[in-house]
Amino acid sequence: MSEWLVLAIAMALVCALVLAITAIRHRRAADDEDTSETPDVIEYMTMMVGVVYAIVLGLAIAGVWEARGAAEDSVRREAQALYEVTQRADVYPVAVRDRIRGEVDAYVAHTVGVDWPRLTSGEAPTDKGGTLLAALRTDVTHQSPATELQAQAYQPLLDHIAAADDARHTRTQSSDATLPGVVWFGLLTGGVVTIGLIFTLQIRRSGRELLLAGLFTALIVFLLFLVWSFDAPYGRGGIDSAAPFQDLFPALGI
Repeated sequence: MSEWLVLAIAMALVCALVLAITAIRHRRAADDEDTSETPDVIEYMTMMVGVVYAIVLGLAIAGVWEARGAAEDSVRREAQALYEVTQRADVYPVAVRDRIRGEVDAYVAHTVGVDWPRLTSGEAPTDKGGTLLAALRTDVTHQSPATELQAQAYQPLLDHIAAADDARHTRTQSSDATLPGVVWFGLLTGGVVTIGLIFTLQIRRSGRELLLAGLFTALIVFLLFLVWSFDAPYGRGGIDSAAPFQDLFPALGI
């Protein structure tokens, strides 16, 4: 199911629930109930709870956004380092060059085709990716430079492989959710409390008040959905976050 469809269903259900409760509460109100005024203390408490919750929600959004940005940066570094290996290997003889590029292609194909779906579904990546990268490092390390040009490219090749290995470890270690469960408990509880405070303001069934209540509820649901969506640094399905590999290695058709 598409994430946007999940968002639309969640917003529709929560808004319908809030509006239904509002209508039922108004219908069951006593005839002599004064709905024209709200006690000052309730307005003050509603404002304070809303401000505190907005701050917490903003910090949560900033945290997951930063984690998503760091994850995308590690993917770009890994893909770029491997691409540089394929380009700098051009100074070696054809057989050595093709072998190095073949090892890089095998690692990229495995990473995107096998490890990435596991990464976005919350599973641990396989050990084969590390094995393929270690084989590449060993092959380059044992390739003695035969010319001055190969000698100049030798150390940069090893540096790029080390950078790819470091980015890979960062990627595998940062694939879990950013926010702990206790933060999610606070966000969901705070959302329920904040939306529930609507009913303390004695809103009536006028179109303007119902519209504002619905928009406010939809906004809270959307912001929570935004946090949930970005809480997975590499996404929650598909291989869209592997775009740097696809852009730099288009011949693999991944």
